[in-house]
Amino acid sequence: MVRETNRHFKFDWITIILFFLLVGFGWLNILSASHTGTTVNYFDFSQPFGKQLIFIFLTFGLIVILLAIDAKFYERFSSIIYIVSMLSLVGLFIFGKNVNGATSWYGIGGMTIQPSEFAKMATALAVAKYISDLNTNINSLKDQIQTFIIITIPALLVLLQNDTGSTIVYGAFFFVLYREGLPKYYLIIGISAILLSILSLKFGIIITTVIALLSVVGYHFLSKKKLRIFQSVLILIAAIGISFGVKFFYQSILKPHQQDRISLWLRLEKDPVKLEKMKQTFAYNLNESEKAISSGGFIGKGFMEGTRTTGKFVPEQHTDYIFSTVGEEWGFLGSAFVVVVFVLLLLRILHLAELQKSQFSRVYGYGVASIIFIHFLINIGMVMGLIPTIGIPLPLFSYGGSGLWAFTILIFIFIKLDSNRINEW
Repeated sequence: MVRETNRHFKFDWITIILFFLLVGFGWLNILSASHTGTTVNYFDFSQPFGKQLIFIFLTFGLIVILLAIDAKFYERFSSIIYIVSMLSLVGLFIFGKNVNGATSWYGIGGMTIQPSEFAKMATALAVAKYISDLNTNINSLKDQIQTFIIITIPALLVLLQNDTGSTIVYGAFFFVLYREGLPKYYLIIGISAILLSILSLKFGIIITTVIALLSVVGYHFLSKKKLRIFQSVLILIAAIGISFGVKFFYQSILKPHQQDRISLWLRLEKDPVKLEKMKQTFAYNLNESEKAISSGGFIGKGFMEGTRTTGKFVPEQHTDYIFSTVGEEWGFLGSAFVVVVFVLLLLRILHLAELQKSQFSRVYGYGVASIIFIHFLINIGMVMGLIPTIGIPLPLFSYGGSGLWAFTILIFIFIKLDSNRINEW
């Protein structure tokens, strides 16, 4: 009986420690970014740092529940969890609350819940369940289509709620499918489509077509595997189609503020007067964020000593732009520490995923790592001006109960699944 009892406490404590390092350091930066005076009441629950403290406290209870549930529950009921999550997304079109132009929240008393954060976890479970089914062959076109449908449904529902950032995250599942044997040509097509899209917006359709033609000719002469004529023609037609499609999407589908953000990122605007106006209107957050990060230097200005942070120069700094607080107050060393902890967490999850004997657990583990990686990459890239501004939080770090709880569930389900491997004898 003693041996049986001890089994239930064998979890991967390295992952758990890394999790709490990020949550704890994140709260310190939320405190610094949101406090309103020289004297701080750490239990002022009217302020974001006070509310986040409540969310963190409740997270402990959530973790206990997640680890107490039998690991088989998550696999057995993954389809039901997915369906319920999709229904919660659909319900937003009727009962949703609009915040900053996105109808992505349910208002419950004085709180708001964002179902799209939890839908990522539900999708990871559903994808893991489907791929691990004995009748599923990821090399089969039928199974590839069905897997894409599982991923596309929540992505489209989130996109219709005007939450572009959360929609992009679903591209993370491509890494999962590639690990499980998705043919390499999907990777080539995906990267090529992204490059063609950027080139089309930056240089125009004609130049992009010429670049595509030169690439096809170069591949034909340099590669051992020669392209047939119809394959070359098909590639060129696809490249032209993508170029026209991207132009149409940019000019006719995207909203003006979204166009301006992409235009600023790619430096499409040539008129210096209009460009400066766009910077003041749509790149204010980014400009102030870059100034805050660069002002931190190597060791930073010190905790709660950042002048741009305490002066509230960066709007919404405690949410999407929380990394700018790290850069100003903790400097390069603090920023590097955050990046290193995230990388260690990702590597640890991937390492554990490869150790799994169950394909369901392995696929889900890769889903966890991929979702965190995309969030991490986009958020820090956005704050540093490397990619267009997209509203997406830094996992476990940014303010918000929905994000914290969703990532807690995402990670600790995997920790529970991994505990089965640890406790086997």
